[in-house]
Amino acid sequence: METLGPGIILGIIIGYFALLMVISYFTGKDSGNENFFLAGRQSPWYLVAFGMIGASLSGVTFISVPGWVEGSQFSYMQMVFGYLLGYLVIATVLMPMYYRLNLTSIYTYLEQRFGFFSYKTGAGFFLLSRVLGASGRLFLVALVLHEFVLSNFGIPFWLTVFMTIILIWIYTYRGGIKTIVITDTLQTTCMLAAVVLTIFAIGDKLDLDFAGIWSTVTNSENSQIFFFEDGWSDTRNFFKRFLAGAFVAIAMTGLDQDMMQKNLSCKNIGEAQKNMFWFSIVLVFANLLFLGLGVLLFVYAGQVGIEIPTRLVGDEVRQATDLLYPTIAFNHLSPMIQVVFILGLIAAAYSSADSALTSLTTSFCVDFLGFEKEGTELSDQKTTRFKVHVAFSFVLFLMIMLFYLFANHAVIQLIFEIAAYTYGPLLGLYAFGFFTKRAVLDKYVPYVCIASPILTFLINRYSETLFFGYQFSFELLIINGLITFIGLAALSYQNQEDSI
Repeated sequence: METLGPGIILGIIIGYFALLMVISYFTGKDSGNENFFLAGRQSPWYLVAFGMIGASLSGVTFISVPGWVEGSQFSYMQMVFGYLLGYLVIATVLMPMYYRLNLTSIYTYLEQRFGFFSYKTGAGFFLLSRVLGASGRLFLVALVLHEFVLSNFGIPFWLTVFMTIILIWIYTYRGGIKTIVITDTLQTTCMLAAVVLTIFAIGDKLDLDFAGIWSTVTNSENSQIFFFEDGWSDTRNFFKRFLAGAFVAIAMTGLDQDMMQKNLSCKNIGEAQKNMFWFSIVLVFANLLFLGLGVLLFVYAGQVGIEIPTRLVGDEVRQATDLLYPTIAFNHLSPMIQVVFILGLIAAAYSSADSALTSLTTSFCVDFLGFEKEGTELSDQKTTRFKVHVAFSFVLFLMIMLFYLFANHAVIQLIFEIAAYTYGPLLGLYAFGFFTKRAVLDKYVPYVCIASPILTFLINRYSETLFFGYQFSFELLIINGLITFIGLAALSYQNQEDSI
């Protein structure tokens, strides 16, 4: 099979980056805070909706979800269906409140509702969550770029990561969210085009037309979606996955500055809600495409005798199902599909990391440096924002290197495991704020939010002993949020004023 040389692939990457720079040039002419943080609140809802698909899918879905089919089958779709319930809550409960309070950072709600320490705690947990999540997503894409492209030039992995982050920093440091709304649209297009064309390319290799592809996927033992048979002891149980999906959506989208910042850049709440509705519908079909691709990848690998890729983690060789898609794309498909795959891969890398870098900068500047408070000169803010942007780029670099050393299974699973521990306190804080009118002893809130993930970890570790064989999965997020809620209730007292 003819394959693209590393030099050609590198040229494609440079060309794609040049296009992003052109977009950045035109969208970043006004580099003020209002455009950097919220695009002047003038983003068309349909561009936000389409671009959010790419940001939600990211490199993890592009690479890891197809590889996750082996063993987990289509059980992930149970979570995706749960997302729909979560997005409904976001559109009808959270977003109206964010717009009513005219927020730039969504965590300023916590200051108004509870106080200073709750506010800083919520913002701090977002920074931790987003740094870990964005690093995990970008790690996977950087790994593929290194394994299949840049290692051929003798470039070490750390330099691959460094160059990737530098490129992202260059085209986001001026335009911020205004640039990202446009670039995410381009990146979503590249990602979806890549998966659709790869599906038909593998179908052609297997001598399947559209009907044959559909039959192969639906009749595969890996395409089972719903799991009820083994009850609550099964980590893939429908009710566990569905409820976890709903709360994951609420926490990782509705309580996440990265995702909400794009929604808040829409002109009004009506357009933001239309964005959320169409985004959630398209996301269901997009995930089905990636899982269907996963089935075809394993069918093709079995037919032609392709071994599941492995990589060295410490002193142990482990399967790396995440690398099956790029292995087949680069070594068994046509040069055209290789080009499409590269574009999809780069789009996946940039669609999550660029917005993460912007939202981290926004949250730190607004929540910890007080950019929206009086007394700070605009010129000083611009210089400080630049420094914060650089600092978070360096933090992402360090975290990706840690993932490289210690990640040992499908990255999408790891991302959700991290989310269960880091987003739980945010879930508990917002739930207590919405569903009660009680005030809390604000200065003790950080202790509750730190203790909650620790207790959640211990419960998970000993769950089989404590709960008669029960094994937790992604519903740990719910447990974490509940523990935080109970802790806040223990610190609460009757408030004379209504909650916000």
